[in-house]
Amino acid sequence: MKRGKIRLRRLRLSTALVLLVIFSIGCQEPPPEKVQVLTYPSLRESFDQDFQHFLETALEKEFRGEYKRAVENKKAAFVVVDSTNLQQPRVAGVNPDVMMYAASLPKIAILLGAFVKIENGEMLLNDETRAGLMRMIRKSSNEDATAILNRVGFEDLAEILQSQRYRLYDPEQNGGLWVGRDYSGGPVWKRDPLHHISHGATAFQVARFYYLAMTGRLISEQYLSDFAEIMSDSDIQHKFVKGLKKANSDAEIYRKSGTWKEFHADSGVIVDKKAGYQYIIVALMEHPKGAGVIARFAALVDQMMVRFHPVSNKK
Repeated sequence: MKRGKIRLRRLRLSTALVLLVIFSIGCQEPPPEKVQVLTYPSLRESFDQDFQHFLETALEKEFRGEYKRAVENKKAAFVVVDSTNLQQPRVAGVNPDVMMYAASLPKIAILLGAFVKIENGEMLLNDETRAGLMRMIRKSSNEDATAILNRVGFEDLAEILQSQRYRLYDPEQNGGLWVGRDYSGGPVWKRDPLHHISHGATAFQVARFYYLAMTGRLISEQYLSDFAEIMSDSDIQHKFVKGLKKANSDAEIYRKSGTWKEFHADSGVIVDKKAGYQYIIVALMEHPKGAGVIARFAALVDQMMVRFHPVSNKK
């Protein structure tokens, strides 16, 4: 593959999106009585002091006064999760629980709602549905997002996001992912209860969305390859994709972004198999130059990951 071109390959199950695996322990006969289930920590309990310090220092050096003002005014939010070791993630964030308008990024919530319906036998993952989901994520199609949202239902999606299984919108954590309006420009169904935002997100809950996927807890195992395929090969080459194009041509990107006026958002999982690391990255910003800032942020974070995985990068 030519240098400088980002490799947007389909995800293999052994890399970015990892299945929930159960290992048998004991003799071959009779069947083992004990099993060991992989367990994963809460991301909220996985903030790492060194990782946090490194992120804050790098941001201050790169963006200086511009960064400081945006953060102080709560016009910017960032979360990074080093997920190279899924059982020992390292989290860093700036304004991680600030809820912001996120434009098309919350289409990942509609994607989740569709897979829940598919798991429950209420929707079929046929060619038409798969194509619609791909256009919704890869091309950010508003028409497909609206059509799929109408099939899932506003009430059902809000229930899924707030359910005990997911808690991706959690009033106790200042909100999270919310879809209260379709993407056709129609009337608002319901703005989020805390901030009255129609298409909203917090950086932390978006990071949790990806971590749940990577640890096999977002959707059932049989649909993980479909999920990964839908999240790959973005047709929109800005923000994270643009930032990583020069910074890391080996990066595999599984992402969803959003843009509306001065509101800019991007999110995803970045995998560098050659260097041996992977991470979750989320950025939300309200700023006229937000798209460029987010592109620079992606390059900055990738450089940070290289620093945190020096042994891998010597191979």
